[in-house]
Amino acid sequence: MISDLGVYAGLFALAFAAATVLPMQSEAALAGLLLSNSYSTTALIAVASVGNVLGSVVNWLLGRAIDRFRGRRWFPASPTQIDRAASWYHRYGRWTLLLSWAPVIGDPLTVVAGVLREPLPSFLILVTIAKTMRYLVVLLMARGWQLL
Repeated sequence: MISDLGVYAGLFALAFAAATVLPMQSEAALAGLLLSNSYSTTALIAVASVGNVLGSVVNWLLGRAIDRFRGRRWFPASPTQIDRAASWYHRYGRWTLLLSWAPVIGDPLTVVAGVLREPLPSFLILVTIAKTMRYLVVLLMARGWQLL
């Protein structure tokens, strides 16, 4: 029981960190846990999704306070990334948040959403859809043959 809690907490922490400044990936860990058949599939997907969405909220909050943190070395996006993401965001609007799962552009988009004052409720809905769908694709890739 305690070791299960540690597994879920570790997955949460990894998924959270993967959505923030740290160059990490949570998909491989999730796939391994899914393939082990030792843990609840629903719980794994939920824990990874919640952790990743909350990590994106950190980016959104950093975006809201960008003037204070912009020059810091640890800031999750370069000015070039922010400008590129802002251009996308202005062109396509909040729907770009459906790409928040994507490598390279996803994290800057969540920062830009904060910079451009995207309301938190719409941010949460779109990012949750995107992040959860990504983990469902990982599930299908890891155990798709078992699900069909």
